[in-house]
Amino acid sequence: MIAQLRSELLKQRTTRTALLLLLWLVGASLLVVCLHVFTLKTADLSQASNQPKVFGWGTTLGALFAALAGAIGITAEFRHGTIRPTLITNPHRTRVLTAKAVAAAMAGLVIGMFAASLVAAIGSTGLAVRGISITMSAADFAQMIIGGAVGGAMWAVLGTGLGALVRGQVGTVVGLCVWMLLIENILIGNLPSIGRYTPGAADGALAGLMPNAGTATLIAPVLGTLLLAVYAIALLALGGVVVERRDIA
Repeated sequence: MIAQLRSELLKQRTTRTALLLLLWLVGASLLVVCLHVFTLKTADLSQASNQPKVFGWGTTLGALFAALAGAIGITAEFRHGTIRPTLITNPHRTRVLTAKAVAAAMAGLVIGMFAASLVAAIGSTGLAVRGISITMSAADFAQMIIGGAVGGAMWAVLGTGLGALVRGQVGTVVGLCVWMLLIENILIGNLPSIGRYTPGAADGALAGLMPNAGTATLIAPVLGTLLLAVYAIALLALGGVVVERRDIA
């Protein structure tokens, strides 16, 4: 297990995927946060209830890119056929998937923390330039960054499980983007009684904020943490069952 984990961590460090995801994360953070900071009215941004529309993107983007990292980590092996030598070297498929999930969680932890910190820095700078006071406290920022890191780790595991289940890289990546950026927003905005229990909203509860929902809509942080963990573990377990039973082409 240790050897397999080292192998997965080596793959993360030596492939271009990690660098590309990091660059896309930086670009997306700059674009989305600056659009909100410099297009919303000063009167609106001055209100405490509207500032999560800026800072909450750290949670959403961190979760998205952590999930993508986890998903790509396993679907790339199916796509390029490298899963075959991997399983020949270590025929215990569940052990391989577990090592991938642990490695993804470690990467997701870093991605989630980086995204939350980056958005906090960009948002704070942008608001300062416009002369708008930040209503969030130091404790709020701490929860956002720590929650973003923990949430990113769990989203990476969720992405690994989904990738093992679907196998197709394009389908997995598109599915994650559509779910997190479109479907969850629709549910939160139109059916909050249901949307507050989705994985993205659970992550928002863990971090204390998300861009498309007020704090009153979110569940308690502890419940959000448990719920997101259940989603991640359940999807990973389901992906493990499929990997064990399905032939490797």
